Amino acid sequence: MTDAFADRPRRSALYMPASNAKAVEKARTLDADVIILDLEDAVAPEMKPAAREAAVAAVKAGGFGAREVAIRVNGIDTPWGLEDLAAVSEAGPDAVLVPKVNDADDVRLYDQHLKSAPPATRLWTMIETAKAAFHLWEIAQARHGTRLSTWVMGVNDFAKEMRARQTPDRAPFLPLLTLSVAAARAHGLTILDGVHNDIEDLEALEAVCVQGVDFGFDGKTLIHPKHLPICNRVFSPSPEDVAWSQAVIAAFNAPENAGKGALRVDGKMAERLHLSQAERLVAVAAAISARDAAT
Repeated sequence: MTDAFADRPRRSALYMPASNAKAVEKARTLDADVIILDLEDAVAPEMKPAAREAAVAAVKAGGFGAREVAIRVNGIDTPWGLEDLAAVSEAGPDAVLVPKVNDADDVRLYDQHLKSAPPATRLWTMIETAKAAFHLWEIAQARHGTRLSTWVMGVNDFAKEMRARQTPDRAPFLPLLTLSVAAARAHGLTILDGVHNDIEDLEALEAVCVQGVDFGFDGKTLIHPKHLPICNRVFSPSPEDVAWSQAVIAAFNAPENAGKGALRVDGKMAERLHLSQAERLVAVAAAISARDAAT
């Protein structure tokens, strides 16, 4: 199953508590690429059955436009997990996000519980446990033969398990973030960075968004709508990068350059590897323009 970034931009994925009817209604108007209706962390235990019903009703009602809609369920080992999976399978969102996956067996188990979901419904998994850090390759490899298409980093839970401090530069988590992107790329997965906890510190948000782009993440999960403009801007190709990429493509497509492995484009050296990067960046920019036009 292919699930390339260019098919649907995922610069911003906003968690919204499914138990909050006003928040769900507002989600239909927000400039988010992905809306994640949350049944897990954002919902109190006594509200979980009602939240499940609300999420299912919201998906069936539609009205989210070009926004991708995922439902984050409770873990299969909780009192609500199995009922969540049965209900959301029947509802058929774009994706089902599952928490605390530790290894490939967990991926396959969740995949089995989604067997009645529509074929288009994808499986997204949280990477947020110490155990998962040592099984990244096999978890990513489980993409083949399952619905798995996307990873979402859960740095908060990972920090809790490690007893690590969440510093502004995220230094304690750099190995996990790097290896997660590498494993995801090796198996063709989309991968989203974790949330920024300080709602009001937009300068710090921009810094971690830039860091996420530097790592190679496709986008970032968010906990507040005010984070959307910064996230969307930082994870979008800049006009300058698009222009240079278009120039690289044009240069390599010129008949006089047929067969050449390296060219000088606008004063910079461009090799064949830069051509594939340029083609992807232009495709991403086009997908974002199409998404914005459809919203």
